[in-house]
Parts: sequence; C-alpha cells; structure tokens
Amino acid sequence: MSDTLITDTLTAIPMPALLVATGDRIVAGNAAAAKLLETDALADRHLLTVLRQPSVLDAIEACRASNKPRTTRYLTTQGRNDMTFRVHCGYIRDTDRAGVLVTFEDITHLEAAEQMRRDFVANVSHELRTPLTALLGFIETLQGPARDDAAARDRFLGIMSNEAGRMNRLVRDLLSLSQVEAQERVRPEETVNLGDLITSVLRNLQPVAEAANVTMRADMPADPVHLPADTDQIRQVLTNLAENAIKYGGPDGTVTLSLSTMDRDPALRAPAARVTVQDTGPGIDPIHLPRLTERFYRVDSHRSREMGGTGLGLAIVKHIINRHRGRLKIESELEKGSRFTVILPL
Repeated sequence: MSDTLITDTLTAIPMPALLVATGDRIVAGNAAAAKLLETDALADRHLLTVLRQPSVLDAIEACRASNKPRTTRYLTTQGRNDMTFRVHCGYIRDTDRAGVLVTFEDITHLEAAEQMRRDFVANVSHELRTPLTALLGFIETLQGPARDDAAARDRFLGIMSNEAGRMNRLVRDLLSLSQVEAQERVRPEETVNLGDLITSVLRNLQPVAEAANVTMRADMPADPVHLPADTDQIRQVLTNLAENAIKYGGPDGTVTLSLSTMDRDPALRAPAARVTVQDTGPGIDPIHLPRLTERFYRVDSHRSREMGGTGLGLAIVKHIINRHRGRLKIESELEKGSRFTVILPL
C-alpha cells in the first residue's frame, strides 16, 4: 500500500482516523485525528507520544494480536466540554504495511441524550415518590391507630387530597410536555389575535390575583396583532408566565402584561410581536437564570412545591415557543422584579 493511497484513504474518512503499524508506529493520520490528539503531525510518531489512554492502547494491541475488530471508548476534553468517542480498531492485511486502522466516532450527543433520559427518569421517580409515600403512610395510619379518630381522619384526608392533587398536576404536566415535544417540528397554521388572547388570560386569572392581593395590568396597542400560532399553546404560555408572576411576585405587587410589535426584531431579525410579563416581586438571582427552563429545576424547591409547582412549567413554555420559532428572554434583578419576554414571529 503506497503512502499516497494511505494518505488519501485516511483523508476520505469523515472522522478522526489513523493507521498504526507494527511497533506502535503511526504510519499516517488525517487532519481530524491530528486536531483531536492535539498535534501538528502524526506520521512516523510513536503511538504513546500522542495517545495514552490504556483502554485504547489495549484495544489496538488486541486487534493486532487477534486480527479481529475491537471497540472501546476515548474520553477527552475540548475547551470546557467533555467529549466521548467510540473507537473502532480494524486490522488491515498488507504485505508491506499491515497495521490497525483506528477511527474515532463522536458520540458525545448520544451520551448527553442518555444522561438526560436517566436524569429525567430519576427526577420523575423522586417527584412521585414523595407524595406517594405520604399517601401510603396516611392510609396505613387511617386503617390502624386513627381508625376511630374523627379529627385526625379529617386532617389526614386533607393532606392526602393535597398530595394526590400534586401527583395529578405532575402527571398532567408530564403529558403536556410529551405532547408539546411531539408537535415541536410541526408549524402552527391557525391565526391568533394576540391582544384578545392576553385579555382572556387576564380575565381568567383575575380571581387568582385577587386572592393573592396582586394587581394585574395590561399595556396593549390600539390595533390588533395577528400571527400564526396555536391558540391553546400560546394561552398555556401566557397563563403559565402570568400565574408564576402572581405566585412568586408576592402580595401587594403588580403584574403587567404588555404587547408590542417590531418591523425587525433584533432577536429574530424579522417582524415579530413581543409579549412581556413583568412583576414587582423579589426577583431571581442571576445565577439561576440560565437554568430556569430545565425540567424540574427550581430556585426554591420547598416554596415551589408548597405553591403547587411541578418544576415543568417553564420547560413546557420553552418547547411551545420553540415550536413557534420564537424566543424566550428572561431578565431579573434581586429586589427589582422579573421580566419574561415571549418573542413570536409575525
């Protein structure tokens, strides 16, 4: 096998690849392999000078000894990101240049998706286990020591009702999140009057605001704003954001929903409508802002659960806005309130 053929073959492989000859001498490697192994040149170098992970070295040696393929993993860091590669070693028979062809397949995204799945299952299990454990405990108590205690029975039944409601909200939000994710690549086709929708949301949440002693205000243009959207999903977004502002903004506060349009919005670089939900509450520490839309992420877990939060509301909002090809902008400062801005293309 000529040097030119080896070089051209490795260059044609669309992933990091190198050929290791007898004695662990690298015959050649493509540019992607040189970048991955952080070296300017690979040809004629000893393998140990550029690659030191025992699992990969063992796989190469086993492949050479048995003439059979071997696979393993290569872990590295690029910048601040941890990277995972699936390494495949295949033996090449040649009278002059027999060796092991080593390729590196980037599976970082697959590992990240699998980790997200494990975290999601663990979080759901944890969220369900707490109310379920409470229900089972109270049921056992009512069947035993508190069987004839009317006062204890009424108190326990009230707690059980709250815990069952919490489980019901969690299941409802999980189903909603699943549905939104399934529709995320389907563009909405109906036309929505955004001003009328905001007015409807304010009217529906007025009793909640009055119970929390919160004033709700609207700031909308005189002309109607129409855009392509899913009515129910945008209503869910606005209701979620406004309800959060009422709950976490604190009593005696003000929640303002404002609507505006721009011929060329900087975020979308196109005509867009902006709906802003602003409160006058204690605000959110900026350290939490990048993670607010993660599933089950809570700034204050205890307070969120007391108020009936499932930790999925903003995740649902994010996916709905993604479906509409929009943006969600979150701004907050301690003691100065929070502002959530939904940007939707016109």
